[in-house]
Amino acid sequence: MKNNRFKKVIAGGLAVFLTASLCSCASETKEETKLPVSEAPAYQASLDAISPAAYNNVDGLALEPGTYISIIGRSTGDPYWDTLESGVKQAAEDINTALGYSGNDKVKITYNAPDSSTDIDDQVNILDEELSRYPDVIGFASVDADACSVQFDLATESDIPIMAFDSANHYDGILCVVKTDNIAASATVATNLCTEIKDAGSVIILANDSTSLSSQDRIKGFTDELQTNHPNVSIAETLYNDKMDDMKSSIVKEKNQNLAEGDAETTTADLSDEDVIAYYLEKHPEVKAIYTTNATTSQLAIAACKQLDRMSSTTIMGFDAGKTQLESLKSGELQGLLVQNPFGMGYATVVACARTVLEQVNEAVVSTGYTWVTKENMKDEAVAKMLYE
Repeated sequence: MKNNRFKKVIAGGLAVFLTASLCSCASETKEETKLPVSEAPAYQASLDAISPAAYNNVDGLALEPGTYISIIGRSTGDPYWDTLESGVKQAAEDINTALGYSGNDKVKITYNAPDSSTDIDDQVNILDEELSRYPDVIGFASVDADACSVQFDLATESDIPIMAFDSANHYDGILCVVKTDNIAASATVATNLCTEIKDAGSVIILANDSTSLSSQDRIKGFTDELQTNHPNVSIAETLYNDKMDDMKSSIVKEKNQNLAEGDAETTTADLSDEDVIAYYLEKHPEVKAIYTTNATTSQLAIAACKQLDRMSSTTIMGFDAGKTQLESLKSGELQGLLVQNPFGMGYATVVACARTVLEQVNEAVVSTGYTWVTKENMKDEAVAKMLYE
């Protein structure tokens, strides 16, 4: 017994000595053995803005090799849609990396869209082509909320589920939409615009189109906010960019009715898009502000105000970023921008599509967030991370 006790004491002392020695060595070599800390990707802020959080990562998306996901947007070649496509591609890369797929085993995820965000016919043709390839799921951003019902019926008959993103549609079979909360976002624009014009005056709404639900929601959220909380701010006109030809025809008709003898008639070819907006600004000289629902209409509003030398007297606020819009914000031509999260939207759309293929439950609405940006806050770290060019 005594001998065993002695051995335990020796063993305990040796253990203490070895532990102390190892700790000392570890302390001396701590900098040498320190593991590198992986940095968050540059786009992490875009993913963090997505709610619910289940849609900001590819965990648990055990898709079979060769799964085909088709994403169809509303446009190509502008900063918003190019950034959204980048989010789609990043999600595709993350899924294949997580699953260890390469070559023909890779999950195939494509992005297609018409050249113009108002080209309904081209988008329908793209949808027809994709349906003929029998993808496992389609993510679709509708140019027209009431179009494509025939194609959606065909997709249903072929067991191809349709997920919506950016702008939803009225088809009953779509159970999930990934989008900006356009009602809340446009109310944010209205609140800031009314502050800028001291809560009194009239506004022209310049909308990107008359057919998409996203555009309709941005008008509704804005007008509802005015009616509820800003009774001294009125709407002089609501103009739609996809109705430009109709507006030109009306203007030409009016101008030609009042021609003096010998004057040449005006034709629609004589009018540019900014001429149309300038016409309505002259028609309503009391207008203090223009609310625009996308990047294209923001630049159109700026061009019209410059034509009339009204930049200093007209507040312009609206949606979306991009290099040109951010430069206009810096110069003071724009007073505020509601910046969406297109990268996060593209990423979350792929996740929602993958969950559908796997028959996982999807949320009815996945919100991708937004940020209010001004000349004063655009360099703030949290804001800068959400900007895109």
